[in-house]
Amino acid sequence: MNQEFVEALREIVKEKGISADLLFTTIEDALVTAYKKNYAKQGVSTNNVKVIMNRENGEIKVYAQKKVVDFVEEEIEEISLEDAKEIDPNYELDDIINIEVTPKKFGRIAAQAAKQVVIQRIKEEERRIVYNEYIEKEEDILTGTVLRKDKGNILINVGKSEAVLGPNEQIPGEQFKFNEKIKLYVVEVKNTTKGPQVLISRTHPGLVKRLFELEVPEIYNGIVEIKSIAREAGSRTKIAVYSNDETVDPMGACVGPKGVRVQNIVNELKNEKIDIIKWSKFPDELISNSLSPAKVIDVTIVDEENKAAKVVVDDSQLSLAIGKEGQNVRLAAKLTGWKIDIKSKSQAEKEGTLNLSKIKDDEILENKEEDKEEKIDLNEEIDTIIEDTKEEDVSLSEKEEETAQEEVNSSEEEENNEEENIDTEKAIEDIFKDEF
Repeated sequence: MNQEFVEALREIVKEKGISADLLFTTIEDALVTAYKKNYAKQGVSTNNVKVIMNRENGEIKVYAQKKVVDFVEEEIEEISLEDAKEIDPNYELDDIINIEVTPKKFGRIAAQAAKQVVIQRIKEEERRIVYNEYIEKEEDILTGTVLRKDKGNILINVGKSEAVLGPNEQIPGEQFKFNEKIKLYVVEVKNTTKGPQVLISRTHPGLVKRLFELEVPEIYNGIVEIKSIAREAGSRTKIAVYSNDETVDPMGACVGPKGVRVQNIVNELKNEKIDIIKWSKFPDELISNSLSPAKVIDVTIVDEENKAAKVVVDDSQLSLAIGKEGQNVRLAAKLTGWKIDIKSKSQAEKEGTLNLSKIKDDEILENKEEDKEEKIDLNEEIDTIIEDTKEEDVSLSEKEEETAQEEVNSSEEEENNEEENIDTEKAIEDIFKDEF
């Protein structure tokens, strides 16, 4: 070993971000193992061996550690107090003395052992660093760069490591381009014998949640909460939100001004449809909201323990409530955690299970709302008429003022013209007077 070797180690430490002390200590441990392996059969004790590597010049020395005793019984592991005092007068009984026993040909063996351990330690440290970095991002979002496609898998550069986006974790129909930046959800980080394994996904509901946290400040700050998410990646997602502040509309906050916030998320998910609904602690209200965009007539809790409910919708809303291939009701069931049985109004009437009193109450409430809206519209019309009348009065007053002003201006012009005529006549008289 020499100084060049030490400098090379320091470069590796700097480049890989590995602890220098840890690397040197690991090399020393490896050299102890190499010494024991090569010199155990030569009558040399290997149980009390210590190797020290000089951090500056790379010099390696092997020491036999011996205990200071009065009477030596094991010469390989013990030394008399008298002999110890000859080495250093300060030694006392039971002290441990390092006695150099470096073999002449140990340099070549040491170099080979050091090389192997350095390679192994670098791999282990790189794996540890990667694992520690990504374990903190578990259940979080990160941005990766597309490298290539390999047998249906997409290889993604996620910083200090590469991750594999498997076929089942890709949004159906999604196409990737080389060097394209994409958002990924870290499902899990495993520490395996082959190194850390980062499991990433584009289909996990957690991706939608994290995207909303990035786009909606109210969610990030905890004002608005995401209570539940149900997703069929590439097709549709339902998200239930709740506001901890009565002055903040949770749905409006998620949609954003002119729909910008939710549209950014839709674009990232390759035009996946997103239904944002208002969460409620009341199951019937939550179930009704979850079937949006369909309008629900009635929700009846059939079995609260097993979470089963029956929903009635107008005949014209039945297909919308169920959705294409049952998707809408399926997502609603996932979102709420309730089994939902949807029936049309005509079906419920035939079965005699329609809650007419509730429907009547709802209709009365709806009529009241309509009357209220009509009154508001009527008041707005009256205000408009009053404003128009005021404008007309103002316009008439302005016209009268303009007419009066025109008359004054006309009178002034006539007077001025008369004065000009008088002055002209006088000037002519003066001219002729001077001439004659």
